[in-house]
Amino acid sequence: MTVVKYFAGIATLAAFCTFAGVLPAGAQTSAGGGKETQRQLNLAAARADRKALVGENMHLTKEQAAAFWPLYDAYEAKMDQIEDRHAAEVRAFAEHYESLTDADADKKLDEVMAIRQDRLDVQKEFIPKFRAAVSSINTTRFFQIDNKLNASIQCALAQALPLARPASSGEEHQDQ
Repeated sequence: MTVVKYFAGIATLAAFCTFAGVLPAGAQTSAGGGKETQRQLNLAAARADRKALVGENMHLTKEQAAAFWPLYDAYEAKMDQIEDRHAAEVRAFAEHYESLTDADADKKLDEVMAIRQDRLDVQKEFIPKFRAAVSSINTTRFFQIDNKLNASIQCALAQALPLARPASSGEEHQDQ
């Protein structure tokens, strides 16, 4: 895969993940007799795209792939829980950014930092597992890909979300 195609894929996936996982869901759809929201379907597609991007860029042997993919699935399952929590936090912020109190802002910032720490904790948990399965070089490569995908998603989120508005107290506040 060329570098241009790789980054184009990351940008597309980032935008898809951001808006599929964070913005309000659309109409419900029926699949296989059960109801799933469009958001759930979008997230499943985005997660499959993410896995495909990782697969295209890891260059694993058959033996490495056999060891890597079960670990990847376990890693992503833990990260998905964190991402779901992050998406809920972002949705809540987007709904109330104009009317945050200091207590709300404290709670939001504490949750954002806890989410960051939880992501880091999962990465630290899985680094030795990946190293044992596929080598330090491939582990480094995987975390580079993972970090690029996450950075693209965070960039898209940062661009889409407004800044918290100062509480109206009659004082003049200047946005910077």
